[in-house]
Amino acid sequence: MRRGLAAAVVVAALTISATACSGGSSGSDTSGPVTITWWDTSDATNEAGTYKGLVADFEKANPAIKVEYVGVPFGDAQTKFQTAAGSKGAPDVLRADVGWTSGFAKAGFLAPLDGPAAAAESAKFKPNLIEQAKYEGKLYGVPQVTDTLALMYNKELFATAGITTAPANWDELKAGLTTVKEKTGVDGFAFNPQSYYAMPFLYGEGTDMVDAERKQITLNSPAAVKGIDTLNSVLAAPGIRKLDTTSNAYANIMDAFNNGKVASIIQGPWENANVFKGAAFKDKNNLGIAALPAGSAGQGAPLGGHNLVAYAGSDAKHQEASQKFIAFMTSAPSQVKAALANGTLPTRDDAYSAEVTANAGIAGYSKLLAGGKPRQALPEYSSLYTPFETQLIKIVSNQEGTEAGLDKAAAEAKKLLPEFSTQ
Repeated sequence: MRRGLAAAVVVAALTISATACSGGSSGSDTSGPVTITWWDTSDATNEAGTYKGLVADFEKANPAIKVEYVGVPFGDAQTKFQTAAGSKGAPDVLRADVGWTSGFAKAGFLAPLDGPAAAAESAKFKPNLIEQAKYEGKLYGVPQVTDTLALMYNKELFATAGITTAPANWDELKAGLTTVKEKTGVDGFAFNPQSYYAMPFLYGEGTDMVDAERKQITLNSPAAVKGIDTLNSVLAAPGIRKLDTTSNAYANIMDAFNNGKVASIIQGPWENANVFKGAAFKDKNNLGIAALPAGSAGQGAPLGGHNLVAYAGSDAKHQEASQKFIAFMTSAPSQVKAALANGTLPTRDDAYSAEVTANAGIAGYSKLLAGGKPRQALPEYSSLYTPFETQLIKIVSNQEGTEAGLDKAAAEAKKLLPEFSTQ
């Protein structure tokens, strides 16, 4: 999911109604063959092959339906779908980040999925994930994969440094960095300066970017300032890897971790398959997965993932085919197949078979899901990551003070949420 959060701002399009749009085909005839288009935003290298295989399985089981598979880079998909939906050219089905679902639903881009065709087995899904796929009480997505952030660490390097348990708080992590560097010569921790990876520092102080219920922007609250100050203290600790703010930061950090050049990172299960290809994790048991260190108010990590959503502008024939496809792709057998091949976490309890939970990566992350913090039910929520990240990079690069930077981020958030108050 998080190979780079989409930076698009969807608010400008939220007044556009897609209910008047029609998809690639017109008419309501439900007889005869139909071709639907699916935009898949999964990783082209490590995940897409599995989903292409599932498309073939679906077409074999449903010979009257063909699926045009289109791989769309995750970082481009939010803006691309928004543009396509506004100009009557959107795909019938989209693999959407959970943070996009409510915004697209508010804009009228998505068809409700409450009926039996797509969501007949919704009771078998994890309840918090179903709630995260709703907007104003209606279901607009069916969860395909889920995730949360954790501390990924190299057990061998930690053991060499005499660290036998994962750090419980950020002070313990900072102390461990020095020891790892001294004992192994390897950097103890690397941080990816994207806003999503900074969210645990806000949650750890009991706050978020916004309080939707109170209609208040909290990006510059005292708690948020404390959280980012804590992050800065970690980044200043001896033994940390030099901060990378280049466009290749994500790939550079993952390469360093996978090859044993850094001992720990904040990461999600979408990287499981890639990590196990690394030289440092040929023995999969060397990968440690633990809850993130806590702040003064406790531990917190975002609950993420992807929903399959259907375009509201498609005609009746395509709507029906799309719902069948969504049901198939989110079924227990399909989720098991994806989990075994890609190392991703299923969204329904009956997909956690013994074979799936034998995967070290899945077993480690699945234990942390219950503590994941769901996105707030605010259509503009995912757009808030952009102003936060712009200022975060300046703050952690010592180009801006924490309070001043977060004040600027809050001011930009206010433009997205003019009815909200600020601190």
